[in-house]
Amino acid sequence: VILAGCAAAQPPGTPGTPGFWYGVWHGIIAPITFIISLFTDIRIYAYPNAGNWYDLGFVIGMCLCGGGSSAKACCFKRKPV
Repeated sequence: VILAGCAAAQPPGTPGTPGFWYGVWHGIIAPITFIISLFTDIRIYAYPNAGNWYDLGFVIGMCLCGGGSSAKACCFKRKPV
């Protein structure tokens, strides 16, 4: 465990790492990528990435794809007749 903590990795926020817009895109395609990742060596989350900006984009992308947590509670709620 101690040696694994010393493994070289690109620090977050260095040039060329996925940022906010890649996070949005990866969030949108996450359900499809998850299914593909079950059978291949593809990950649904890019690491290393730009840190908090990538995370924010990923969450926004997931909400765009899935409708967010309140979509069924608000938008698709049937009103009594």
